[in-house]
Order: sequence, then structure tokens, then C-alpha cells
Amino acid sequence: MRLWVGAVSAALLLSGCASVTRGTTENISIASTPSGALASVAGTDAPFSCVTPCVVEVSRSADITVSLSKEGYEPQIIPLTREISGGGGAGFAGNLLLGGVVGMGVDAATGAAMDHHPNPVVVTLQPVPAPAAPVARHRKPRVPTS
Repeated sequence: MRLWVGAVSAALLLSGCASVTRGTTENISIASTPSGALASVAGTDAPFSCVTPCVVEVSRSADITVSLSKEGYEPQIIPLTREISGGGGAGFAGNLLLGGVVGMGVDAATGAAMDHHPNPVVVTLQPVPAPAAPVARHRKPRVPTS
């Protein structure tokens, strides 16, 4: 009986902590039109690149920037913001009831209550403008002087 009560108590204590219920990482989906662009993700422990469409796992507490490039198209840079999500806010608030100050500190340090936005990252790449054709200038023929 004591073991059962202990297990239930531990489950209740841990269920209030967003870092336990949501984890400290999240998947970011990256897509582009046209597909096949090189996506470089900055803000991770090690810089990461993939070809769109792709998915990358990042820390919820990281400041993420996604750069997309493809030959013949203008490069795009998309900074992601971090916002408290509904599930993360509920987990963080659960610390008030069950996790206490320690749980709040853990969630704040790990960013467990946060989600990156936009997610998914969807970008329409714009073609590089074609160079303007040179304008031909007509010169008047020289008239010989006598």
C-alpha cells in the first residue's frame, strides 16, 4: 500500500512540471516553395543544415534563426520567437500546486513552457530579378568636316 501511495504521489508531483510533461526540446518543421532549398538553423548547440522539406529538433530555450537559400532565389532569414504555449503554461502553473519554486526554476531554465513560432516555418522563395538588358545607344554618324 505504501509503495502504491508513493508512486501515485510521485506521479502527481511530476505531472505539474512542464519539463517532465512536455520535454525540453521540440521539432521545428521547415518547408519552402520551391522545395529543395538549403535551410541553415542557427541557435542550436551545433549549427545544423537540411534540405527542405525537413524537421529539426531544437532546445525550447534556444534563440533560433532559420536561413533559407536556393540558387536563383533571394535568400530568406526567419527569426523564431518563443512564446508560452497553452500546454506549457498549464505545466508551469502546475508547479504552483505541486512542483513549487524548484519546478518553476527548472521550467524557466529549460524553457519547457515555451514553443517556437512560427512552427512550421513555411517560406515562398522569390526569384532573383533578371539583370536589365543593356540599353543600346545610337550615335549619330560623324560627318566629315572639310
